[in-house]
Amino acid sequence: MRKSTIFTGSATALITPFTKDGVDFEAFKRLIDFQIENGTDALVVCGTTGEPATMTYEERASVVKFAIDYINKRVPVIVGTGSNATHIAVSNSKVAYEAGADALLVVTPYYNKCTQEGLFRHFEAVCSATPLPVICYSVPGRTGVNITPETLERLATLETMTAIKEASGSMDQITDICARVKDKLDVYSGDDGLILPILSVGGKGVISVASNIVPNEVHNLCQNFFDGKINDATDMQLKLYPLVKALFCEVNPIPVKTAASLMGFGECNLRLPLCNMSDKNLEYLKNEIKKFGIQF
Repeated sequence: MRKSTIFTGSATALITPFTKDGVDFEAFKRLIDFQIENGTDALVVCGTTGEPATMTYEERASVVKFAIDYINKRVPVIVGTGSNATHIAVSNSKVAYEAGADALLVVTPYYNKCTQEGLFRHFEAVCSATPLPVICYSVPGRTGVNITPETLERLATLETMTAIKEASGSMDQITDICARVKDKLDVYSGDDGLILPILSVGGKGVISVASNIVPNEVHNLCQNFFDGKINDATDMQLKLYPLVKALFCEVNPIPVKTAASLMGFGECNLRLPLCNMSDKNLEYLKNEIKKFGIQF
């Protein structure tokens, strides 16, 4: 049986604007309002794009609480709570639940990796920790661990496992997943370049990086597809493609945070080991932003 859908359409994996020594909450407010005013269907806080790996525990908790309170139920808030240590993922999930999150986004364990059995037990522990719906996140290019279609079928039996954010980059695997779990879990694209292909095999939307700077366009791409305006959705996917390539010309979230800074959403403060873009890539990014019609 399919669980309740968390959102349909576009969710933005929000950047976290930093000052030199903390979080820029004023810029964060402006970014949140920009998202909601431009049709974003849900917001992800402290996902990979939000740089939680370089935040302190106190910073993460304060960003989560601030976002939930400020968004104030205008759209669902999904909190990234993953870790390579299961007990920390469980603890993060409990903090998000107590703060009022609507759902959890939980990435596969990274660096120490695990077997598929270990993956199942990891997500089983997280799903048992709170009553919140869970979106598992498969991004093997960053974590070195892939959720196989067979393991996802097992995960679908967990009561609160509700969806998968699929960023393997393999349409063959994603099609296999959609065929196996279409009546049990929702599938979201984790790649801005594959939104339309994933929607076409049954996806419910995207958890997007690009929508930090083009929220209306990403929302409209999804909405056009669901409204049956396939040609319009195709045109938007193709229009987005050069911008998406530029937004991933260096490690995420370096380019998108740079782009957001150019648009006035805080300074481009990154924490090591992330660093500022090369001059060559910065010019490339600026040119693609201008070509798209974004003013800065």
